[in-house]
Amino acid sequence: MRFFTVSCNGRLYTPRHLNTHITPMPIKQIWVDADACPKVIKEILYRAAERVKIPLILVANQPLQVPGSRYIRSMQVAHGFDVADNHIVQQLDAGDLVITADIPLAAEVIDKGGKALNPRGELYTEDNIRQRLSMRDFMETLRGSGIDTGGPAALSHADRQAFANQLDRLLIK
Repeated sequence: MRFFTVSCNGRLYTPRHLNTHITPMPIKQIWVDADACPKVIKEILYRAAERVKIPLILVANQPLQVPGSRYIRSMQVAHGFDVADNHIVQQLDAGDLVITADIPLAAEVIDKGGKALNPRGELYTEDNIRQRLSMRDFMETLRGSGIDTGGPAALSHADRQAFANQLDRLLIK
């Protein structure tokens, strides 16, 4: 929700009837773009779902083994380009959290009012997602022209810790 101001004689006024303090929406459920999500990140998510009693849904185009829990389930979608991503976006409610390294998916999540967190602990926001999309497109152009840009570094212990810490911050709000 955004608040607006009205300019009058060079002064800005916010309507008094609006609450200018925005309370963050609690996370109702967590969606995981599970095809590329590292196993260690899934394990952190399993423990978090049990601890805070929040639904965790892993979406993939292959069968997944998940722990038996009333809070954890997996969903297999058809094979195909962005089928899992599209399913997540269609089912997502504002305030839901999506775990993904897929920047275009993160952008759609943010546009729909959700939160997006990558497996390295970086929270995608309205302030940083456009820059991430531009960099992704630039790197894709380089790769398309034959330049080897390398891949992402292996997930480190510091990355796992950053993810767990950011997840905890999001879940206790």
